[in-house]
Amino acid sequence: MLSVIVPCFNEEEAVKLFYPELRKHLRKFVSRYEIIFIDDGSKDKTVEECLKLKKEDKNIKIISFSRNFGKEAAILAGLRESIGDYVVIMDADLQDPPALLEEMYNYVESGEYDCAGTYRVTRKGEPPIRSFFARMFYKLINKMIDVEIVDGARDYRLMSRNMVNAILSLPEYNRFSKGIFSWVGFKTKYIEYENVERVAGETKWSFWKLFAYAIDGIVDFTIAPLRIATVSGLIVSLFGFIYMLYIVIKALTIGDPVAGYPSMIAIICLLGGIQLIVIGIVGEYLGKTYMESKARPKYIIKEIK
Repeated sequence: MLSVIVPCFNEEEAVKLFYPELRKHLRKFVSRYEIIFIDDGSKDKTVEECLKLKKEDKNIKIISFSRNFGKEAAILAGLRESIGDYVVIMDADLQDPPALLEEMYNYVESGEYDCAGTYRVTRKGEPPIRSFFARMFYKLINKMIDVEIVDGARDYRLMSRNMVNAILSLPEYNRFSKGIFSWVGFKTKYIEYENVERVAGETKWSFWKLFAYAIDGIVDFTIAPLRIATVSGLIVSLFGFIYMLYIVIKALTIGDPVAGYPSMIAIICLLGGIQLIVIGIVGEYLGKTYMESKARPKYIIKEIK
C-alpha cells in the first residue's frame, strides 16, 4: 500500500485540481493506496472540497486540526496516521509533480533505496531576493551540520516504512523535516525537476516566514551559532586586551591621553551590538529548550473523517 500525505492550508481551489492529477498517476503503478489530507486550520472551504472528493474515493482520509499548527505538524500527523508500506509527502498546489511518483516508487520498491527525494534545479517564478537567500541558507546550514541538505530539496519524497518509523521515533517538539530526513540516514535517490508554479491560490510563505523557518532549522540542528558567539567573544576580548595595553604603554611612554570621545563611542557601539547578538543567539536556544520542556503536543486533531 502507498500512503499519500497532503498537508493543506487554505487550498480550496487547489485540491479540486490536485486530486484528479494525482489519481491519474497513481493508477499507473499501485492498486492499493490511501490519500490523507491534513487540514491545518484552513479558513476557507478546503475541508468541504476534500469531503466531496471522499464521496468519489473511499481511500481518502481527512484529518482536521483544531487550529493552524504549521506544515511541520501536518507532516508529523500524516506520518503517524499513515499505514502504507510506502509513504509519500506532497503539496496540494501541484508544485510537487505527481508525474514523478512512479519513478520515485520504482527506486524505493526495488529495495536499492529507502527514499526517493526531489529537488528543484531552477527557481523560475520565484522572487530573485528569495532565491538568493534560499541558496545562501543551504550553503550556510550545510557548513554547520554534520549531514547534507540538498539545495532546493523539497518535502516531496517517497519513503519506505522503515524510514518513516525512524522519523517517528524522534520525539522533539521543534521539528525541521528537511534536516530530520537527512539525519535519520537511509539511502536516498534524489530526482531533479524544473520549478513548477502553483496551480491555484497563493503561497502561504512570506519572506519573513521563510526567514524564521531558516532560523529554526539552524537552531534545531546545530549548536554552531553558540560556538561562533563564544569564538567571537574570545576574539573581541583579545583585541580589547591588546588595545588596552597599547593605550597604557602609549600614555606611560609618550604621555598622550587615551583616545577621545568618537573612538570610545564607536567601540561601545561595536561591543554592545556583539553582546546583543550573542544574547539573542542564547535566547533562541533557551526558547527552544523551554518549548521542549513543556512537552505540549505538536498538534491537536479536531476530527478525522
